[in-house]
Amino acid sequence: MNSQIRNCLSSLFAKNPSHLRGPSSFFSISIFFSSTAVKPGKSKPRIDLLDYFVKKHGFSEEAASKASSAITYFRKPRWSDSVLSFFKEIGFSQTHIEKLVVRAPRLLSADIEKTIKPKIKFLQDSGFTLSDIAEIVSLDPWILLRSVDNQLAPSLLVLKSIVGSTEDVCRVLKISGWFLKHDLEKTMMPNVEFMKSIGISSSQIVKYVFKFPRFFLFKVESIQGFVKRVDEMGFDRKSKMFLPAIRVLSSMRLENWHLKLKLFRGLGFSNNDILIVFRRIPQVFAVSERKIKEVTKLLLSVRNNDISFVVNHPEVLLRSVERTLKPRLEVIEILENKNSLQKKPSLTTVYKLTNKQFLEKFVLPYSDELCGYHLHFPVRSFVGINNETLMV
Repeated sequence: MNSQIRNCLSSLFAKNPSHLRGPSSFFSISIFFSSTAVKPGKSKPRIDLLDYFVKKHGFSEEAASKASSAITYFRKPRWSDSVLSFFKEIGFSQTHIEKLVVRAPRLLSADIEKTIKPKIKFLQDSGFTLSDIAEIVSLDPWILLRSVDNQLAPSLLVLKSIVGSTEDVCRVLKISGWFLKHDLEKTMMPNVEFMKSIGISSSQIVKYVFKFPRFFLFKVESIQGFVKRVDEMGFDRKSKMFLPAIRVLSSMRLENWHLKLKLFRGLGFSNNDILIVFRRIPQVFAVSERKIKEVTKLLLSVRNNDISFVVNHPEVLLRSVERTLKPRLEVIEILENKNSLQKKPSLTTVYKLTNKQFLEKFVLPYSDELCGYHLHFPVRSFVGINNETLMV
């Protein structure tokens, strides 16, 4: 290459380094400068991260690959060695450490004394064991990059005031460590106070903190909007289904709600039927469209059932077609055809029984009648049934 052109280009990029940030400028540089054009000593040799994590720190190849792809800058291996050694010393398992690095690679360059140790000490002083801390931090390692005074301590106080004990706070954080990344005084607490003001019990709120933690991070105005919609559908605020109804509405966009209404109408439900189903079991509206269709059509094909059965027993829409409804209906049909049953069970009985109860009532006593039929039914834990004929 002409030395005059080379000098011109070098001068251009030296004066305006912002050009290096765009993909097009990178492409142009790669055209004019091959790797052999870089002068020795101008840049530090690149560390083989895969080799570093696998051979030096015992990472699995999968974790090493994920960690390497997440790291854009790595120039202080000794610093990273110290960070990883610290976590090993305080009892973090290899799995905990791998999760931590993959999810928050910035910690490899964090100051142990100023950044990491104070957070570990704070959590210990708050009543968590090192084993608890390892589990919580590995799920959401960004906790270690938050301020103790401005974020961790206030959020921990809010959680404890809601769930009641350090043990329960620990349980919550093992499910949702990201709670400590939010200002719960401004997000969670207003929602909890509003729910209490409309009659929802503290015990039900605590139950939902464990089951649906993200529900409490909505803006309080949004929660109020969901409550208004539920009220307009005629819900009794004293009903145990009041909070589930609010939660279900919060889990879907308005357009998805209308699509569910359209689905039910298409299956033969009237508007009043739909309201009854929602009031009785709101969770049904969180079920996939495919499952609602499959269950409804299967039930309508049995004994001339109509929509009223589903309306009166909407919880059946939560049952599995392949693992529960279909195999049980097959068993009952076989026994009925052979006149083996003194009394035909109701469809409600068929779907409400547990697997164990159904097996003890309708399978084990009729093993001879059912022998030879290829049924997909969970029977492995029971003796006296041929697993080759009643397959899981």
